[in-house]
Amino acid sequence: MAKQCKYSCDTAAETLEWIKAIADFIKPFSFLINAHVVNFFKDRLWEAVDEDWLQCLSNESVESLLLIPSGIVQDHWPTSLKEFVLTLKSLVYPREQADLKKVFPNFQPTSLNSVLAQGMNLKKKHEVEVLSAIVSSAASAMRADAVIDVGAGQGYLAQVLAFEHQLSVVAIDACSHHGKVTNARAERIKKHYMAQMRKFGSGNQGLNVPQTITCNIMSLETLKSLTTMSSHKGDVEQPKPIEQDLELGLAGRGSSLVLAGLHACGDLSVTMLKTLLECEEVRAVISIGCCYNLLSEEGFTNAQIQYGFPMSCGVKSVYLSLGKSSRDLACQSAERWKSLGKDAGLHNFELHAFRAAFQMVLHKYFPEVGTSPSIGRQGKALRRKQQRKIIESELQAEESTYSDLPQMACNMDEACSVTHSGESEAVNTSGIRSDVDALFTKMSLHTGSTCERTTSTDKYSLFEKFCQSGLCRLGLKPSDNINFHGIWKGVEPYVGNRIITKC
Repeated sequence: MAKQCKYSCDTAAETLEWIKAIADFIKPFSFLINAHVVNFFKDRLWEAVDEDWLQCLSNESVESLLLIPSGIVQDHWPTSLKEFVLTLKSLVYPREQADLKKVFPNFQPTSLNSVLAQGMNLKKKHEVEVLSAIVSSAASAMRADAVIDVGAGQGYLAQVLAFEHQLSVVAIDACSHHGKVTNARAERIKKHYMAQMRKFGSGNQGLNVPQTITCNIMSLETLKSLTTMSSHKGDVEQPKPIEQDLELGLAGRGSSLVLAGLHACGDLSVTMLKTLLECEEVRAVISIGCCYNLLSEEGFTNAQIQYGFPMSCGVKSVYLSLGKSSRDLACQSAERWKSLGKDAGLHNFELHAFRAAFQMVLHKYFPEVGTSPSIGRQGKALRRKQQRKIIESELQAEESTYSDLPQMACNMDEACSVTHSGESEAVNTSGIRSDVDALFTKMSLHTGSTCERTTSTDKYSLFEKFCQSGLCRLGLKPSDNINFHGIWKGVEPYVGNRIITKC
């Protein structure tokens, strides 16, 4: 039943056809993609959804709901709903991983040593290993004289390019603290490499050390200026104002540059691409963008003069407008939702419901706050507390197995102290901790106990605590006249009670 993608990006004309098909599809559903989840109750957003769809999905299992972003439908769904999901899936750009060795003939990723990898988690280490090899291959093919790491952070990519791939590198970041960290880290790495060179008798060989620049790249002109300045030998050890940085110049040790960015946020990736088009010194851009929701957009309040979206003439020609809510939605990962278990999925839905119901509290009692203020991750902390109570309750139910223990998991160390010999203490402690591990596993994989215990009363209690925490985060004082219970009763039918009874 799955629809196959019939579009292609092989030519500009085919790409434009694909863009137009996407624009034509989403325009009738602008009310849906522009809706913010926190306004679900306040704006009665469900009234805009097809009644057949709403009835079908409100009775659907959590597992099936989590598969919708991946384009997976159920046979018993209304035809129009299945058509909507499958058409949407057919319009998604392909995400298959390319064969990098075919794209970059000199692509040779190497595993980072412990000195270069210091401070990186496994994800960051993998990203730096692969991207540095790609940048090195491109720089070699373009005969680049230098690489500019835009948005360099703490210099992970820049240092690998300089020390491991022997490239001349300039690391630019807006944060002066990042520049200091990059320089200090580079000094430690330099000492390690110099010691290795002395050990193997190559002490006269030069080392490339990244040059750091503190600069807030807010415009295309700024980055263009940085890429066209005359060369400046030696590191800029202390961050200086932008005017001094521009006087010093940076890359330009020749006339060929490569711009690189790992997680170049929002408009930064756009600025890099525009610099490629307008600066003859820049021969290539290699950028892994992120935070697309932070792109500035033409036609929206507070957008900059040089908009990040739309960038291409093709998208401008179809008059495609997104907005903040739809850009936030576009950053959601279908794979992430698909990988969630039933319990985690249900918790996500409940926390969204709490936040939307809390918006009703703000709208009714604190209208001066405005729309959709950020209150942090209040719900997750409350959920952890609730899970701890469930674990304690499970341990109480099995207390007969450990009749010599007077306390629960929260007093586990004290409970273990009633044993007398070291050997028996070790055995009992192991048994208890294994029991706790088993309970955590059961909560993650088999959610019956969680669902059964999450009664209507429990949910209201969690909602009230959520609201109290949210008001405190916003600096608002809760008053006695706030009718939390009344608001809860109005939204309760939409908070998944039917789902819970199925667990």
